[in-house]
Amino acid sequence: MTADSTPALVQQADAATDGPPAGPSAARGPRARNTTAYLKYVAAKIAGAVVSLFAVLVTSFFLFRLIPSDPVKQMTGGRPVSAEQLESLRHQLGLDQPMWQQFTSYIGDALTGDFGVSFAYHAPVIDKIVEKLPATLLLTGTAYILYSLIGLWLGTRTAWRNGSAGDRFNTALALTLYSVPSFWLGLLLIIVFAVGVGPIPGMFPTGGMSSGDTGGFDYVIDVAHHMVLPVITLVAVGYAQTLLVMRSSLLDEMGSDYLTTARAKGLRDDVVRRKHAVPNAMLPTFTLMFVNLGHVVAGQILVETVFSWPGLGSLFYQGLSTPDLPLVQGLFFVFATAVILANTLADVLYPLLDPRVGR
Repeated sequence: MTADSTPALVQQADAATDGPPAGPSAARGPRARNTTAYLKYVAAKIAGAVVSLFAVLVTSFFLFRLIPSDPVKQMTGGRPVSAEQLESLRHQLGLDQPMWQQFTSYIGDALTGDFGVSFAYHAPVIDKIVEKLPATLLLTGTAYILYSLIGLWLGTRTAWRNGSAGDRFNTALALTLYSVPSFWLGLLLIIVFAVGVGPIPGMFPTGGMSSGDTGGFDYVIDVAHHMVLPVITLVAVGYAQTLLVMRSSLLDEMGSDYLTTARAKGLRDDVVRRKHAVPNAMLPTFTLMFVNLGHVVAGQILVETVFSWPGLGSLFYQGLSTPDLPLVQGLFFVFATAVILANTLADVLYPLLDPRVGR
């Protein structure tokens, strides 16, 4: 064998080693291993979500029984009622049963989707939830879309122009709004723009979802008119949180070497930001957006209460005031389920955005 043939043999050996495996062993390559790892990752996240849901189910039973109030006496409204009548009402509501029996009955019924009958409304809890859910989704869903888009846009611009006057103003405003309690901001908006202060006339309703005397397209306009103040309240707090997270994440990326390389290749500044920096900075904001997505179903209890919005938040507040145990237990489970499912969905999608997650 000549010396000249040695490099050729080495190249052939390297090619045989580096090339894809032939035959059935190809199915056990990197792609198959990555798919298996991803499926195990997803299964672990789903299993964790199931455990969390069961923990929430148990917590929802015991938590609201710590409220120092008697539901039966609250339902009678302070009217004179005999002890026999109170005992009969407790028996009808199942409150005279031992705690362990109430617990097992609740768990068994809840696993089939039956959260019992509301003490105050004398209707199945699930029916009341379905009845009020559209109003909550309309209000919080509209606010969610708006504050997510505004927060992402402003967060990107403020971070990219770090230190400018616009960055300082937007960051200061976001920090202020993020620190303000949502119910206090809602009350302030009602005083200024619904009641009217000085030269500012009352332009919007103080609460409710509609005036109740309109139909057709006029009804749509009426509902939109009632939504203005509560949506502004939710957007003001939500966009501030999204802006701050996006700004912080993008600032961490701006000193990376790959951005310097992209600029060195002659790419325009807006292309570097849009195609390189922002996608890599999205993961923390992506997490926040999915957490907030779960809150779309949970609604904003205080905001809905302040504006008398007939959604799940107001229903939960009314249930707490009794306390209407089946109602608040069912609502608490639905709220927690929405957040857990949103977080689980985010966890499942993470590896698709960043392959380093889930390895």
